[in-house]
Amino acid sequence: MILYLHGFDATSPGNHEKMRQLQFIDKDVRLVSYSTLHPKHDMQHLLNEVSRQLQQSDDSDPIIIGVGLGAYWAERIGFLNGIRSVLINPNLNPQDNMVGRIDRPEEYSDIAGKCVSEFRGKNQGKALVILSRKDQVNDNQSVSEQLGGFYQICWDEEQPHKFPVLASHLPQINSFKQV
Repeated sequence: MILYLHGFDATSPGNHEKMRQLQFIDKDVRLVSYSTLHPKHDMQHLLNEVSRQLQQSDDSDPIIIGVGLGAYWAERIGFLNGIRSVLINPNLNPQDNMVGRIDRPEEYSDIAGKCVSEFRGKNQGKALVILSRKDQVNDNQSVSEQLGGFYQICWDEEQPHKFPVLASHLPQINSFKQV
């Protein structure tokens, strides 16, 4: 089972296309949607929904995949649910770069402060990070520096921030899922 978390642009048709591409790895790809506007509510909703999806699956190696803001959540929700995650162009600081786009961006700082201390060290090796060199939203060099000590980093030379084509990375994602 692959749980897919969309980015800030929840209604983008690209989300459906990415889910279709992920079906080459696992036929059971499930969208876990969230509001994107209310971080504390989103966190509780995602924890509950992912837990429910895991209980309904007999997959011994489920993964959670997120793009952009969805990758922010995939890292945390994956850790809290004990499953591996794939982070595609993760937005690591929505409290700074989502001001004016969401209602309470400061809630992300609050969530970070309440998360398990040094959770990345406890989650080491349990996430695969795919970063685009042509990301027009994130500073992915900084993301690489922040996450490289904890997770495997894979660079993509072609895709923009929303990463519409996963094809060249499907073998890596599949290998990571099978570990």
